[in-house]
Amino acid sequence: MTLRISELHAVEILDSRARPTLAVTLATADGTRVRAGVPSGASTGSREAVELRDGDPARFGGQGVSRAVAQVSGEIAEALAGRDFGSAADVDAALIELDGTPTKSRLGANAIIGVSMAAARAEAAARGAELWESLSAVAHTPPRLPVPHFNVVNGGAHAANALDFQEFMLAPLGAPGLAEAVRAGAEVYGRLKARLAAAGHATGLGDEGGFAPAIDSPEEVLGLLVEAIEDAGYTAGREGVAIALDPAASEFWHEDHYVVAGERLSSDELIDRYEEIVGRFPVRSIEDGLAEGDWDGWVRLTARLGEEVQIMGDDIFVTNPAIITEAIDRKVGNSALIKVNQIGTVTETLEAMRICRDAGYTRMVSHRSGETEDTFIADLVVGTGAGQLKSGAPARGERVAKYNRLLELADIQPELPYGLA
Repeated sequence: MTLRISELHAVEILDSRARPTLAVTLATADGTRVRAGVPSGASTGSREAVELRDGDPARFGGQGVSRAVAQVSGEIAEALAGRDFGSAADVDAALIELDGTPTKSRLGANAIIGVSMAAARAEAAARGAELWESLSAVAHTPPRLPVPHFNVVNGGAHAANALDFQEFMLAPLGAPGLAEAVRAGAEVYGRLKARLAAAGHATGLGDEGGFAPAIDSPEEVLGLLVEAIEDAGYTAGREGVAIALDPAASEFWHEDHYVVAGERLSSDELIDRYEEIVGRFPVRSIEDGLAEGDWDGWVRLTARLGEEVQIMGDDIFVTNPAIITEAIDRKVGNSALIKVNQIGTVTETLEAMRICRDAGYTRMVSHRSGETEDTFIADLVVGTGAGQLKSGAPARGERVAKYNRLLELADIQPELPYGLA
């Protein structure tokens, strides 16, 4: 197989938060033409690959991406067009070499990941395969339809409310298949809206489609979720619909302590609170329970709760193979969130997932708060067999697009296994 890139072009578009991002179009010499929309995060780890933004306050408040667009259509296109590549991984290697920085800050991680995603699509076309099939072949992993995790209550950096914990997710672990899991998520979401409205809460949505009520207590939200699950006719628990949390604790870390709903907590006091939460509510996963720099606290959190729930790293791991390797050595967490734009190429993303898989760490593929209609991550989670996807609430077109892609795959590929890896 040979990939010869004949054209690379980018355009500035809007993400789901009305902030600029870019879409990359890649054409090959054989006439293939593919496109990739680039996601962008709000709650970000300090060691993520670095986006290239314009910084011009007169345009999009400095958040424009015309410089990243120019890099794709200019320097990157000049370096890659006309060359023969044996695979998308070779394209990624060329991008990393061309950028020359450890954080992809010169060309911009947003420019690089757009080209990388498009190259992965071009490779699938060259194979005559669906994207998920091609990624499965590249990663040497059996495909699997994932358990969707629906973010139905937003706080933290994703909503303008006083709720410090960032995401409260529904995980329909007891569903016998993907369609039933999506149905459960949508039905509970509807019942939750009714409960919130009945209690006098506004039912406006946060960045990821979840409700953003004026509540500051995580435990109050968890109680409402259990009631909504039962209102919808499901069992609250691992045999029915469980709950996953993303506190995003780096956002409420203040130098040497945490602040949750006005209460000052040490690392150990916050771990105690998580232990109480897990004892009271059907929580099966805690993502970013502590701040990205609180490594010693992470070791203690993993030792205390790692046998009962997923202890998942996001800001602390940033889909970085080297950081994940260090975390495994130090017994930090037992699971990793996977975001392609955190590390900046599809190849490095697959390597991070391989390291996790070899160490027995679970993986959850994730969207970002700023999304496009691109469904790349739906094919990524299926092709890599990760078994878990979070893409926001079962609402808002850019979130639902990913779930609908999974429903499409479940329909046309009914032989695909479903469930946790």
